[in-house]
Amino acid sequence: MDTDTDTATGEWTDSPDRPAGRRTGRRFGAWCAALLFALVSVVVGCRVADTDGVTPVPQLLAFLPWLLLPTGAGLLLTLLARWWTGAVWGVALLGLLAWFIEPYGKSVDPAGPPLAELRVMTSNVEFGQGTDALVAAVREEKPDLVFVQECEYTCDAALRRDLAADYPHRQAVEGGGSEGSVILSTYPLEATAGVPATMGMPGAVADVRGHAVRLQLAHPMPPLPDQVGLWRDELDALRDAVAGDRSTPAVVAGDFNASQDHAAFRRILDTGLRDAARLAGADRTASWPARTAPAFGVQIDHVLVSEDFAARGARFLDLADTDHRALVVDLTLHGAG
Repeated sequence: MDTDTDTATGEWTDSPDRPAGRRTGRRFGAWCAALLFALVSVVVGCRVADTDGVTPVPQLLAFLPWLLLPTGAGLLLTLLARWWTGAVWGVALLGLLAWFIEPYGKSVDPAGPPLAELRVMTSNVEFGQGTDALVAAVREEKPDLVFVQECEYTCDAALRRDLAADYPHRQAVEGGGSEGSVILSTYPLEATAGVPATMGMPGAVADVRGHAVRLQLAHPMPPLPDQVGLWRDELDALRDAVAGDRSTPAVVAGDFNASQDHAAFRRILDTGLRDAARLAGADRTASWPARTAPAFGVQIDHVLVSEDFAARGARFLDLADTDHRALVVDLTLHGAG
């Protein structure tokens, strides 16, 4: 009896006895699984190599946990096709995805005595459209520091009109559309140079009950297909700015347009900063797009803090008329241990 080798599945088949339709179906299933695994392997390979690659890898890296779905589908196809080499491939991909889904970075609480407690809010109001909802949220949550992105001229005017009494201190980069950004504070502020970028990233030093705290708003360009290089450069500029002074406690907050699965964002964490949401047990909670979060989305809005801070809680708020959820974190500033 003649036999041949199925090149798609790697298994021996009995040509005369096995129905042609069954062989064709298994071969098709194996090829579909191979295509799914190949796509996932490119993204996972860049994650292993600690690089963001080129389009579409940076965009897919943002949704890394969701790659479990095509990997699982591919693994099911390999079992139906009896493609055992493919099954091993799929299991290996599942293992790597599970490993990388774990939170990145340190999570040890500071050892020194507590010095001050403060609440921080960050919100992208989408070209100012969510300003009214933000003002209401600020009045309800009463944060000490507010970082606002995409706060164009009408948003800036509204914040001055509605919140100036409670937040007399501010540092801003004025601009239209997505370029405007504002830091509001109940604490006195001293302006710093901030980070030059396409969209405003102002900086300041706050006097928190006699303790200096560096503040930096984050809003680099998103990794659009034709702007991946600019996105990477602006994240690198943000990293260089926060790495320049490690002796002063720091809070870096905003819309980073990046998740922990992006190498450029991990390089910021590698300066010693930690993600407050992760410290509070809210890592992987989706902040964008607000329409489908928290069921589906990614966490690209962050509050990063130096090792001087402990996070006591983190909450994501749904605000009307913006595609981002606001993030509120409660922090405790500690002294030297």
